[in-house]
Amino acid sequence: MQELSGLTSNGTEFFAVSDSDNGTLRIQVMGRDCVVKRTITAPVDPYDVEDLAMTPDGTLWASDTGDNSKSRSTVALHKVSPSGAVERFRVTYPDGKHDAEALLIDKSGTPYIITKEPLGSALVYRPTGPLRTDASVPLEQVTRVSLSTTDTPGGPLEGTLDSRLVTGAASTADGSVIALRTYTDAYLFPVPDGDVVKALSGDPVRVPLPNEPQGEAIAFDPDGTLLSASEGAGTPIRAVAGAAALAQPPAPTTTTPPPAADEPQAAPPASSSWQNWPLALSLGGIALVVALVIGLRFRRRA
Repeated sequence: MQELSGLTSNGTEFFAVSDSDNGTLRIQVMGRDCVVKRTITAPVDPYDVEDLAMTPDGTLWASDTGDNSKSRSTVALHKVSPSGAVERFRVTYPDGKHDAEALLIDKSGTPYIITKEPLGSALVYRPTGPLRTDASVPLEQVTRVSLSTTDTPGGPLEGTLDSRLVTGAASTADGSVIALRTYTDAYLFPVPDGDVVKALSGDPVRVPLPNEPQGEAIAFDPDGTLLSASEGAGTPIRAVAGAAALAQPPAPTTTTPPPAADEPQAAPPASSSWQNWPLALSLGGIALVVALVIGLRFRRRA
């Protein structure tokens, strides 16, 4: 896929979408060998699809939210069944136009759109009410996410801006971990109580994704493996096994109160510890991803 922008997985198949629409919404279904097995074609003409999400029942959500030129009065979310039946929901920002490449769907089915901001923090929006097919629904800003510059190589500019621009998002199947990605890194946030807004206000675990020329796609396998991919035909998908566990907090430890002075002291219990995984994961042996360079230059389709 020359312009891969969104990816998701059910554990046996990959689902991928390009931001080249050619008049229809086409979702490619691939085996684990990345060979296309079939195509889900939805009878709708999107403008610029930038991300893809899947709910536990297999429903796909395509985020038609790309707007490099800031020209769209509304953006859209397309809800696609495995058979290709589609519902289009239009939404509007409360504070002007934004370019956005990242979509999250929480456990309740609420969508969250995360913007791609060259200056300042990424903004997070969700609908103010139920989505409708017959009218646009206003969005509300619920939080913002500030990501620090990193030295991870990659991205179309090979500069510091690449490590701060949010280009994709994903959630584990059970909703316990969410991920945001930039061109160069992934950020994992635990969601212990299902509250996405609270989760995005916390401190994430960073997983470097080096040397992806145009890394925009990110997903989780059901087992917690993190998947990432870049634009460009003929390039593989990177898989970071067990990545979701990085965002899980250590199990609580119980502390036995000290014995009274006149009580005999028991031998101390065997100690246990939670092994922190290193943030800079060794990516040797992991399939590298996708890659046709496109100079950021905020081209027609990012």
